[in-house]
Amino acid sequence: MIDTINVEVAYAMPDKQTIKALSVPIGTTALAAVELSGITKEYPQINPKTDKMGIFSKAFSAKQGPDTYELKAGDRVEIYRPLIADPKEARRKRAEKKAAE
Repeated sequence: MIDTINVEVAYAMPDKQTIKALSVPIGTTALAAVELSGITKEYPQINPKTDKMGIFSKAFSAKQGPDTYELKAGDRVEIYRPLIADPKEARRKRAEKKAAE
């Protein structure tokens, strides 16, 4: 019998969030969990090989990516969408607008 752990895979759009709960064998990587979850069928724009991911808002680093990180019980793998605007630039524009008012 293979021991398993419960994890989640999450993806959020501006108007909808999807969380897939699944049970995976101990030693499963974050990338494998995304592939096993089937979330790419619901969101074909997700590319598990290139999209940024993290665990509970902490992005994977260059040293340890989703293909090497072994999940722990209760982990939530989050798939991140690309930013539309640079947050620093958006804050600067808001500050300029407020100063002009």
